[in-house]
Amino acid sequence: MNTVVSAVVIGGALLLMLMSLIVAIRNRPMGMVLLVGFALLEVAVLVQAGFVIAAVAGGEGPGDKVTLFGYVGGQVLIPPAGVFLALAERSRWGSAILVVAGFAIAVMNGRLLQIWQGVA
Repeated sequence: MNTVVSAVVIGGALLLMLMSLIVAIRNRPMGMVLLVGFALLEVAVLVQAGFVIAAVAGGEGPGDKVTLFGYVGGQVLIPPAGVFLALAERSRWGSAILVVAGFAIAVMNGRLLQIWQGVA
């Protein structure tokens, strides 16, 4: 697994989480900047998923592949689901949903690194 891509995903997710928190505190709905940011985060997550799949196909990775692919699949679904819900809720709570989505991506990516390295 590529740790540089993981660092980019974690950093981007935390940055988007912070931006979404500021927008929610200012009582604003999600804007175009957050929409583009989460689209770029989704691209980074898909790139990371490609690296993980290629590495597992090459014989690398942990013994517990089910948990690994559960986290990878969950990460791929969270940004689009968060944006969909934020677009449906055009108030400060739509931005708050994106705060949770950004935090979830960062935490799941950290856990994905632990699984890859064989840490319980």
